[in-house]
Amino acid sequence: MEAPLILSDTSDTSTAAPTRPESSFVRSRDNGRPLAGGVHPQQERKSAMKALVYHGPGQRSWDSVPDPTILEPTDAIVRVDTSTICGSDLHILKGDVPEVKPGTVLGHEAVGTVLEVGAAVTTVKVGDRVLCSCITACGRCRFCKEAHYGLCTGGGGWIFGHLIDGLQAELARVPFADTSVYKVPQGLSDEQVLFLADILPTAYEVGVLNGRVEPGDTVAIVGAGPIGLAAIMTAKLHTPGRIVAIDLADSRLDKALEFGADTTINNGNEDAIAKVMALTGGLGADVAIEAVGVPDTFELCTALIRPGGRVANVGVHGKCATLHLETLWTRDVTITTGLVDTRTIRKLLQLIEGGRLDATVFATHHFALEDTEEAYDVFAAAAETRALKVVLQALTVEHGVGERQKVAVGV
Repeated sequence: MEAPLILSDTSDTSTAAPTRPESSFVRSRDNGRPLAGGVHPQQERKSAMKALVYHGPGQRSWDSVPDPTILEPTDAIVRVDTSTICGSDLHILKGDVPEVKPGTVLGHEAVGTVLEVGAAVTTVKVGDRVLCSCITACGRCRFCKEAHYGLCTGGGGWIFGHLIDGLQAELARVPFADTSVYKVPQGLSDEQVLFLADILPTAYEVGVLNGRVEPGDTVAIVGAGPIGLAAIMTAKLHTPGRIVAIDLADSRLDKALEFGADTTINNGNEDAIAKVMALTGGLGADVAIEAVGVPDTFELCTALIRPGGRVANVGVHGKCATLHLETLWTRDVTITTGLVDTRTIRKLLQLIEGGRLDATVFATHHFALEDTEEAYDVFAAAAETRALKVVLQALTVEHGVGERQKVAVGV
């Protein structure tokens, strides 16, 4: 889902944002049980709900909107403690996703606290700290039963910030809460798990697993933005023989080396195809992962692979790409596309909890949630700001690890 952007931050400001009383975020009717942090659920919110609202191509604003309410017994209401911005959000703002109607709250990634649950919700309760996945799952349709949650036909799939209001907001309604949120283990920070909502499972499932990366493979990853870097990070779990990162920006290629790439190619001044062929004895890469979402990079991937190789497309495409069957039809290649299913979130969460993966390296800029518009400007100008992922944090968040943390704006 995530369209790749660019890279890291060199600023080091530490201006603390003012705190907001925890009670101002409360909304629950859970029979008077206290929430995490000792807040009583009968205390009502004292300020209007705020959210980042899409108003049509190129138009967005931080608006007051009605509080979400339980619409179905399988719903939960979650207070958003930490969120982020995705490349898909930028595609929406460019008008590339016409299904998104003006007035929709954007965002599909968050960590938050459950404030209210519907009558049918049994696996999460008020006060639980949860990861809200970019994909929701009804759990009953054919595709959910096959663990293809991204294809859910029962009302789920990618709906946050797309078909229903999303998660760049103070509060959110989460459909199918039992099958669509993940409890955050004690001791892990929001930032440690936030990128499990989309970028890491997307790169791993749609890139690495669809591409069937195996030990010893040469893996060419075209695009060294956030999704390409996530593909590098998760490809290493399968011990490939060589990871080749290809991009037009040297700064991104430097970052790719930090994430574990073995070789980098700037295809603005080098012949990427010739160099990959030289690295592989003239055969080509075993796997090419497309992590940009433009026609040229997809076509490059099909030219990089060996006979019998695999192309895994991850990038979000807004324009037609040419499939060169005149050269591919004899080469026995496999090309896969797909939307993330998030079926690997629990596995990746275990790796983070065990110290095997560190997702915090994606976070280059931090903002207060109410400064989401400024964060969009920074994220969209990643070539200049070197933003990789931005973290949007509620002004005062109880993280469940024994202390309150305040947002340092712009860090």
